[in-house]
Amino acid sequence: MKILTLNCGSSSIKFDVISTSVEVMQKGQDYSIVRGVIERIGTENAIVRYKLPNGDGFKGEEKILDHKIALKRIVDILTGDKPRILNSLSEINGVGHRVVHGGESFSKSVIINDAVENEIIACSEFEPLHNPQNLSGIKVASEFFPSIPHVAVFDTGFHHSIPAKAFLYALPYDIYQKYKMRRYGFHGTSHRYVSQQAIKFLGIPSENSKIITAHLGNGCSITAVSGGRSIDTSMGHTPLEGLMMGTRCGDLDPAVILHIMNKEKLNIADADSLMNKKSGLLGVSGISNDLREVEEAREQGNERAKLAIDIFCYRLKKYITAYAGALGGLDALVFTGGIGENSSLIRELSTNGLEFMGTKIDLAKNNANGGRICKEDRLVDISAVGTDGNYSRVRTLVIPTNEELIIARDTVLCIEKLL
Repeated sequence: MKILTLNCGSSSIKFDVISTSVEVMQKGQDYSIVRGVIERIGTENAIVRYKLPNGDGFKGEEKILDHKIALKRIVDILTGDKPRILNSLSEINGVGHRVVHGGESFSKSVIINDAVENEIIACSEFEPLHNPQNLSGIKVASEFFPSIPHVAVFDTGFHHSIPAKAFLYALPYDIYQKYKMRRYGFHGTSHRYVSQQAIKFLGIPSENSKIITAHLGNGCSITAVSGGRSIDTSMGHTPLEGLMMGTRCGDLDPAVILHIMNKEKLNIADADSLMNKKSGLLGVSGISNDLREVEEAREQGNERAKLAIDIFCYRLKKYITAYAGALGGLDALVFTGGIGENSSLIRELSTNGLEFMGTKIDLAKNNANGGRICKEDRLVDISAVGTDGNYSRVRTLVIPTNEELIIARDTVLCIEKLL
């Protein structure tokens, strides 16, 4: 099967066409035919770029004023003559859509129908930024692909295995019963993919595995994976909780924001913007939400940039040790995401001092190629090797995430159930 995966944001669409099937995915032989993104949708200088497996591709600026025009451009890319990717759209067997929030309704990926769309709308109460955009992408894509299955793959789905002792907040229980206020977790497709890759690399039985996965990008989350199942994760009811992020504050004494609202005369929208858009690396450093720029300022002696990175790594280290305790041991620590895959500094500082729990990295391996060590999207083991020739007890891995592959595989499994 050829599966088109779509990840629709407010001003972007990421797309991938992946060739896979149940037999192919079992052998690990699925592959991307073309991968790309359209950014700055709604402008006259939107960025269109895509790449083929042979390295050929395209990047340019075009006038793309809405998501429908963007998807039409994706269709043109897939069916154009130069290069010839597909002979016709009929080669696409299904469309997999990333949906951020599935609430308590969806523990697994599902074929989209009217009832599913209504639940996605209902979950927009929890995720008003992303869910409406995801649903908009589904509706537009259904116009171009009306006769094939569309599948919703939820960021929250992987975390449905988290037990009540970890997902409930210590608020009056009727708050949970009335409003479903609980930990949902996000980045589920990423945590699921890299934990599976780690288990496969280590060659250990999945049911006995204990893995910590750290997805670090502009949004950051860390997950404890026991026996291939998420048992705790740092993001909560919304993506705000947990680690320090690009513009999000992460964990915060709730009384602090109430005090600030009173002192600064902020309304709810102002407070939400403060915590989600003006905090994190940007808020502490005063420089940028882009870690690369903060690292550069740190190297030039900027003290606030240094402080921002110190806070980021300290909080990450606290979660690593906490989750090792929750797991009752640890086989591997995995770094992924734009920061996790490319920042040797973050990997070094967040693991420094964890030798007591068997985690030690090889600095030369970690710093190779300026920290960008995952060539051709391949897993890299940066664990230190002792004088006895053995790796450190806990392996430290850098694994490029592939959320699109999880979406494509889930889409195939859902289609197979229809046949």
